[in-house]
Amino acid sequence: MKFKSLVLAACLCSASGYIAAKLPPPPPVDPAVAAAKAEKDKATAEKNKADQARYEDKSVANFQKNMKNAGKPVPKPTPIAVAASAPAVPPKK
Repeated sequence: MKFKSLVLAACLCSASGYIAAKLPPPPPVDPAVAAAKAEKDKATAEKNKADQARYEDKSVANFQKNMKNAGKPVPKPTPIAVAASAPAVPPKK
């Protein structure tokens, strides 16, 4: 049983390699289409970033409102320090 499984696995691996080798090359990309797609992706990323910030602000406001309604003190936000870029490490000799 184990031998049959190994033979079957070997056949499938070799067949998949043969099939992948016969795929035609991708068509050439038109620069105008690529530029339009890049602009669209950039606009989508900016919209997603703005939506993320809006929903984060909305959830913080909801949390603070719920804390006030429960009579608990609202914790002050902790500032997050942005890590400075690490100094360049000289190459080892």
